[in-house]
Amino acid sequence: MDEEYDVIVLGTGLTECILSGIMSVNGKKVLHMDRNPYYGGESSSITPLEELYKRFQMLEGPPDSMGRGRDWNVDLIPKFLMANGQLVKMLLYTEVTRYLDFKVVEGSFVYKGGKIYKVPSTETEALASNLMGMFEKRRFRKFLVFVANFDENDPKTFEGVDPQNTSMRDVYRKFDLGQDVIDFTGHALALYRTDDYLDQPCLETINRIKLYSESLARYGKSPYLYPLYGLGELPQGFARLSAIYGGTYMLNKPVDDIIMENGKVVGVKSEGEVQNLLVPSQVARCKQLICDPSYIPDRVQKAGQVIRIICILSHPIKNTNDANSCQIIIPQNQVNRKSDIYVCMISYAHNVAAQGKYIAIASTTVETAEPEKEVEPALELLEPIDQKFVVFCSCSYDATTHFETTCNDIKDIYKRMAGSAFDFENMKRKQNDVFGEADQ
Repeated sequence: MDEEYDVIVLGTGLTECILSGIMSVNGKKVLHMDRNPYYGGESSSITPLEELYKRFQMLEGPPDSMGRGRDWNVDLIPKFLMANGQLVKMLLYTEVTRYLDFKVVEGSFVYKGGKIYKVPSTETEALASNLMGMFEKRRFRKFLVFVANFDENDPKTFEGVDPQNTSMRDVYRKFDLGQDVIDFTGHALALYRTDDYLDQPCLETINRIKLYSESLARYGKSPYLYPLYGLGELPQGFARLSAIYGGTYMLNKPVDDIIMENGKVVGVKSEGEVQNLLVPSQVARCKQLICDPSYIPDRVQKAGQVIRIICILSHPIKNTNDANSCQIIIPQNQVNRKSDIYVCMISYAHNVAAQGKYIAIASTTVETAEPEKEVEPALELLEPIDQKFVVFCSCSYDATTHFETTCNDIKDIYKRMAGSAFDFENMKRKQNDVFGEADQ
């Protein structure tokens, strides 16, 4: 460990592992350490089920009705991948897809007036949806046609809208869309967590709706994908990429100190251990450091808190056509909140639960002193619930059920480190891996 590296990475969450992979592919000498004995950090999948019960101090362990413990892989931070989104692009460019299998999530739903409805995102679905009346359907259909045809490089498609200056509120007004339609368009199609976007220029929202529609068009049932055996597989895939390109990995490696000189990070100090005997601390020097916030608690500011309630069910969620997996978004206005509530459900079909069992996770940004009450509208949709686990965590992974915001963070960190804008081409593998697989 006593040597110099271009980059040292602390923590093996998804963000850290993707950046470590990219830096290694780009020829940087990378040392990647984690104090935990497993990959994934905050975004790990817990297995077997007994381990999850232990983690939440439920010493009695799971009942026999939960099946075999090793059949479970429970994500602490559940998220889906947009089929046409940035994370899938990253997986394809780096060929990390070789190590993973995905399934399409079966449905995307939105909450209105105490009931859930399928999210309409094509002209045909818009006309068949029960979410809107007849005249509203026609207006919404016109809006979707406008979005589908919109091309920011072709002013003929603008229809009087200035993508850089017209607000999204004005675009909705132009198509005379009602509040309920605005709610599900902004929150279930464009996937915003709050209504702040309404007064921003409309270009980003239009592109988000296009991303949803294009992702849906790839596989048909929903725009979302989910890896078999849980999200813990994702960081491991990128860690393997880093290792192929010469990255050094150390799990179960405590970090004692981050060394600063003249206000700059120059290395990391870690106590060594050989056959249970402590040896003198080792120092690895570096030019740049990436770490998850838990390694520098005195240097980060808490920006908010997310509550997640992991629920084990023995049935699919009602009114979802018995889907084995789905997302439900409860827009903030439907439950008088500032931010949305999300439900993400997967099941035995994804090799993350015992046969006939389902895992549903309700999450939202905490707004009051009684966070568990804040997710009650979501929990009511899941009844009866066999077992609940309550998780509080920082906003380093937000309450959304997709990875687009995480990918934006990765691109931002890359730009600050490399001094140039993120380019997917920089992620392309430049050699065969150790198994001699031919380039694909």
